[in-house]
Amino acid sequence: MGIKSFQLKLTTGDDISLHDITPQLNDCLRQSGIRNGFVAVTSRHTTTALVINENEQRLIEDVKNFLKRLIPPTDTYLHNDIHLRDCPPDEPENAHSHLAAMLLGSCEVIPVCDGELSLGQYQSLMLYELDGPRDRTVSVQMWGE
Repeated sequence: MGIKSFQLKLTTGDDISLHDITPQLNDCLRQSGIRNGFVAVTSRHTTTALVINENEQRLIEDVKNFLKRLIPPTDTYLHNDIHLRDCPPDEPENAHSHLAAMLLGSCEVIPVCDGELSLGQYQSLMLYELDGPRDRTVSVQMWGE
């Protein structure tokens, strides 16, 4: 059984933005030569999330609106008391982004069958940027044969 590791790099959009990283994941899978096994994908940031969902523009807008209603950026959060924390002067008030990431999750495991990601017809692996724009890194580890 072999193991292959990759790093995906991307620059995200403003505020909350959703990015389909399935094509990059498929490229890694082809490079790996793995035909059957698993892919573990992990975000390396505390204000992003990884979610398997549909990449459809109206749903993406619904997701953005839902997250802003669920965890309003304008609410009061202790983490946003920048003056009480030891942090860089350009630190954003982003407690809402951390909370959303915590609820959504930072990793996914996807089976690989016959050299393809075992995703449903409308499923894509989406990186949810919750505090953009930023440069982001996603770790990918594939294992199988």
